[in-house]
Amino acid sequence: MKDTVPAISDLFLPSKFAQLRLEDLSRDQLLEILEVNSGGGIRINFAGKSSARRLARLVRPRITRNVPSLGYGSPTEQARNILVEGDNLQSMVTLYKEHGHVDLILTDPPYNTGNDFRYNDRWDEDPNDPGLGEFVSLDDGARHTKWMRFMWPRLQMMKSMLKPGGILAICIDHRELFRLGQMLDELFDEDNRLGVINWQKSYAPRNDNKHLSTATEYVLVYAKDTFKARTGLLNRTASMNAKYSNPDGDPLGPWRPGDASAGKGRQNQGMVYAIQSPFTGELHYPPPMGCWRMAQKTLLETLRQWNVEFELRALGDDKVRAELLSIDVTQLKPAKAVVLAEPLDEARCKAEARLAAGAWPKIYFGPNGQGRPTTKRSLERVKKGVVPMTYWANDDYELPEELGAVSWEHQESGHSQTGIKELDAIVGPNHGFATVKPLRLFEKIIQLWCPPDGFVLDPFGGSGTTGHAVLGLNYLTGSNRRFVLIEQGSPQRGDSYAQTLTAERLKKAASGDWVNGKGIKLGGGFSFLKLGKKVDAGALLRMERDEMLDTVIASHFDTRSRRGDHLIRVDNGKTPYRYLIAQNTEHEGFFLVWDGPDSNTDFTELVYEACAEEAELAGLKSAPYHVYARLYRYQTDGIRFYQIPDRILADFGLDMRSEPFIEEEADE
Repeated sequence: MKDTVPAISDLFLPSKFAQLRLEDLSRDQLLEILEVNSGGGIRINFAGKSSARRLARLVRPRITRNVPSLGYGSPTEQARNILVEGDNLQSMVTLYKEHGHVDLILTDPPYNTGNDFRYNDRWDEDPNDPGLGEFVSLDDGARHTKWMRFMWPRLQMMKSMLKPGGILAICIDHRELFRLGQMLDELFDEDNRLGVINWQKSYAPRNDNKHLSTATEYVLVYAKDTFKARTGLLNRTASMNAKYSNPDGDPLGPWRPGDASAGKGRQNQGMVYAIQSPFTGELHYPPPMGCWRMAQKTLLETLRQWNVEFELRALGDDKVRAELLSIDVTQLKPAKAVVLAEPLDEARCKAEARLAAGAWPKIYFGPNGQGRPTTKRSLERVKKGVVPMTYWANDDYELPEELGAVSWEHQESGHSQTGIKELDAIVGPNHGFATVKPLRLFEKIIQLWCPPDGFVLDPFGGSGTTGHAVLGLNYLTGSNRRFVLIEQGSPQRGDSYAQTLTAERLKKAASGDWVNGKGIKLGGGFSFLKLGKKVDAGALLRMERDEMLDTVIASHFDTRSRRGDHLIRVDNGKTPYRYLIAQNTEHEGFFLVWDGPDSNTDFTELVYEACAEEAELAGLKSAPYHVYARLYRYQTDGIRFYQIPDRILADFGLDMRSEPFIEEEADE
C-alpha cells in the first residue's frame, strides 16, 4: 500500500488528485496537507520538498563535549558565547533551550557555487544518518533542488530559534537569490519580509559575466512577526537634516512632508476609511493595500485644529474599501469615515483662513490645500537616528514602511576584499577563504536588529565574522550582546577549521593578538563544544562523569523563566569539588551526583551534607541547591532535584513517554 501513496508535492496535480484516497495517507501526510493549504499566497514546489519539510522534526539532539583548550576567556565569559563544531541542523536541535530566544540570526550559507555544500540522499528519510554525503557540483542537474532540500529544514529550525520579534538576516548572491526568497516568503510569510539589502561587494567592475558585472550581493531580512520586530537607528547626517524646511513658520522649527498612510491595510481594516478635505470636499482613501498611519481619534482631533468641525460617519462605502484591499466585501470589517460636520462652503472659508495664518496642523492638505492628507514630520520630533532601510546614497526615505529593495555602497558596508584583508591581518594569509564578509557589514546589521543585550546566532559560522562583530560592538559601545556560532568545517578533508580558523579568529579578536601586531584587545570569550552521540536514555546512562557534566551544562533549562540558564562552570583546578559543577547568575550551586554508569548515583543525606559544605566553600547561596542524580533518596527543603535521564531528555525537548529506555549505541 505504501508504494501507491503519492508524494505530498504531487497530491494536488489533477492526475493524482482524482486517484487520491485520504484513508491511504498517514497521519503526518494528512497534517502536512492541511498545513500546506491552510494559508494563501504563492508556494514554491520542488522535488523532495515533502521530505525536507519533515526533516527538522526527525533530527535527534546530540551530546556536546566541552573542549577547554579550544575556548577562551574566564568561566563567566565562556558561559555567554559558544562556538559549536558540528552539523548546524543537529546543533540547532541540540540548542533546544535557546529556541524562541534569539534576537537576530545573521548567517552566510553556501551559495551553491559548486562544491560548497554536501548532500546525502539518505537524509531524505533519516536526517540522523552519519554519512557526510557528496559535494554538489555545478554539473549536477539537480543542484538547485538539492540546495533547497538542504536549506529548507535549516530555515525551519532558524525560524523556531527566533523570539517573536526576532529577525533573520541571511546573505546570498544571484545564483539562489530568487529560490531563497520564495522559500522565505513561504516559511516566514511575505508580509514579514522587511526588505532586501543590496550591498556593494566590490568597488570596481568584475569581469565574471559577459553580460552584466556582478558587483553586488544581497541580504534578505525577515521578521518572525513584523508587528513585534524593532529596527535600530543609525546616526543622522547633515544632508538628511538639510531636507527639512519651515514654510509655514511652525514654532517647532523645520519639518518635511511625510506619508500619512502605511502598509498592511488588510491587517488594519479599521484604519481604512475616507477622510474628507475641508478645502475641496473630496473623499481621500489610503492607497491600495494601505491604511492611515495615525489613530482615528488622534486624526480627528488634529483635523479639528483647522477650526473646522469633523465627525465620524458611516458612508456605506464598503465596496470601495474592499476593492482597495482586494478582498470580498463579506470579509471587510466596519469603519466610519472622518467627514465634515458643517457645510463645505463654511468649512472652506475657515480652512483657508487657517492656512494663511501659518503654523499648520500636523495633518495638512498640501501647501495650497488642494492635495491629499499629508503629515508634517518635525526635525525636533523625528528620531535622533535614521531608520537604515534606505538607499544609502539618497537618504530620501526614513520610515520602515519605505523598505523594499535597498542599496548599500561599499563605503557604508565594506566590500569582500576588506573582509579578506581583515582575516589576513588577524590569522595570517593562509586561511584558505576566498570570500569573507566585511566586519562593517555585519556590525551594521547587528546594530540594526539586535538590542544591546541581545543574542545573535550564526548557523553557518564560517571564518567567525559574526562573533568578531559582536565582540567588537561590545567593546566599542559598551553593549552586552552574546553569540552562538555553528561551524562543521570540512571533516572529510581533515579540515576542522572550526578549530583552526573560526576558534582561532575569535581568540585573537578577544585577546588582540593579531598576526600583524595591530589588534585591539576586545575582551570577552567563548566555549568550544563538539557534537557527539545522539541523545537517548541509554546513551545518557552510559556516560562517564565528564560527559554527563558537559551534557548537564549544555541542556539545563530553567522552567521558571522558560529559558536556558547559562551555567558558569566551577573551576576545580585549585579546589576540587566532589559534586559542585557550576553556578548560575544568581549564585546558586549546581551539583552532579554521578561517577559513571556503574557508580552510586543516588542523592542521599551524606551527599546533601557534602553539597552544603562545597556550596559554603565556593561562597554560593545556602539554598536552593540544584541537584542532578539518578534517585532522590533524601528529601529536604531547599533542593531542586533533576532526575537523570528524565530531566535531561526533557531539557533537550524529548518526550520520555515516547523514548525507548535503551537504544543501540548511537553513532559517533
